[in-house]
Amino acid sequence: MPRSLEGLVLAPVADQAPGQVGTRTRFTYHERDGVIWADYTGGDVVRGHLVGTREGDRLDFRYVQLKYDGTTSSGHCVSTVVELPDGRVRLDETWEWESQSGSGTSVVEQVTEHDG
Repeated sequence: MPRSLEGLVLAPVADQAPGQVGTRTRFTYHERDGVIWADYTGGDVVRGHLVGTREGDRLDFRYVQLKYDGTTSSGHCVSTVVELPDGRVRLDETWEWESQSGSGTSVVEQVTEHDG
């Protein structure tokens, strides 16, 4: 099983649609006994939270966020944890909004201190 996500900071490798999570968004992950959760902020997101479970290299979670325009939204995501050759972690994500229309895929990768 790839290493624990506890304390890791991850960021999208590309911007999503305007007004959504993007490369300036940072996710701080936590993990304990098969439970995962994270807080995120940055870009158009004032505050976001996700919570779910991990089985092996598969994450299954729901997320909710507040944007600077005052709107809230929520959805469901299934991710695969991948360990990169340089030792960092990548999540290959498939997501779907539940509070609005839209779905897609995205990739987030671990940010190291020198990445800013």
